[in-house]
Amino acid sequence: LAKDERRAIGLARGIARLFEAMDQVSLAEFTVRNGRRADVIALDAKGLFTIVEIKTSLANFRSDAKWREYLDFCDFYYFAVPEDFSQEVLPDEHGLIVADRYDATILRPSCEAPMNASRRKAQTLRFARLAARRLRELTDPGI
Repeated sequence: LAKDERRAIGLARGIARLFEAMDQVSLAEFTVRNGRRADVIALDAKGLFTIVEIKTSLANFRSDAKWREYLDFCDFYYFAVPEDFSQEVLPDEHGLIVADRYDATILRPSCEAPMNASRRKAQTLRFARLAARRLRELTDPGI
């Protein structure tokens, strides 16, 4: 794995721990209906979705304009960056998380932008099925 990929995996771990502490369940590498793969998606007890886009470096942020394509698939949207990231380049209208491989902190909360109800239902089912499939693969790697 490349350095940025290894760093992103570590940040995803810290973000998952943050969501766990907030009583939310999360998955890394979740593909939304438009084919884009969210770095982290979380689901809370009310059925609300949060998508987190991880940016490991300024070059990583500048080379990726697809992040806007996630907005229709979540109620809350965050950028997550390591502590040494130049945060001033990130759009102010979205949430901001600073993370490392052990933990994460929300520096700027995300505003809620409610999802379409039918899209939420379909995504909730996909989320549950993917989580169950991943658990099954862990308990029976031969499938």
